[in-house]
Amino acid sequence: MGAVKNAQLEMSFLEHLEELRWHIMKIVLGLILAAAACGIFAKVIVEGILLAPLLKVGLKPQVLAPYGIVLLYMQAMLIGGLILSMPNTLYWLWKFVAPGLLPKERRYISAIVAFTSLCFFSGVAFGYFILVPTALDFFAGFGTDSIDLNVSTDRYVSFFLALIFGSGLVFELPMVTYFLSKMGILTPAFMRHYRRHSYVGILIISAVITPSPDALTQLLLAGPMVLLYEVSIFISKFVNKRRERAAANDENTGHDKDDRS
Repeated sequence: MGAVKNAQLEMSFLEHLEELRWHIMKIVLGLILAAAACGIFAKVIVEGILLAPLLKVGLKPQVLAPYGIVLLYMQAMLIGGLILSMPNTLYWLWKFVAPGLLPKERRYISAIVAFTSLCFFSGVAFGYFILVPTALDFFAGFGTDSIDLNVSTDRYVSFFLALIFGSGLVFELPMVTYFLSKMGILTPAFMRHYRRHSYVGILIISAVITPSPDALTQLLLAGPMVLLYEVSIFISKFVNKRRERAAANDENTGHDKDDRS
């Protein structure tokens, strides 16, 4: 009997892995299609989007390898594909965890994916339009007549990715707070109590995420993180009130059933 039960559990686990494999394949397929679509507009993406902040402050990109330009175009396609396919990635990730959600929670998967994507795109936009230009403008000010301040494209792409994707992930804080509060792990009282500790942590995170050593860029990222933390306290308060109200209703319903019996 025990052997049969273990075999059933093993089959269930293997089926779970198979489902995860298919979800990952759909995520990768979405990334490939998005990257291929970006390949059609590769020149516009490279010159009009990726290198635009660099050229705007008067810095000149340079390639240090024979295959450097080809690699730059491939990186631009991949970056564009990662950003464009993010809703698809989030959708299939949520579909994977959907069996563990309540039926009424599954109905909101599309809304959750939309809001999570919106948070990510807002962070990417903040990184692209605020963080990257500010950091580049800061570094461009250190040029001298005797030293040409040219920028290696591979270093620039790493710098660019760290800022925009780091900013995109930081802007997911409200969604993370929502789910941690929904699971009962996070409470507004806990967040208020450790507010000062969190602010110190935010400064450390912003220093780690931003590849540039200047305090201005780090503070520009820390500012929205502090604001998002305060917004997250209200989100946690709202979720916990709903969770307590639902628990109270379930308790009252249980008492009514006991009285009728």
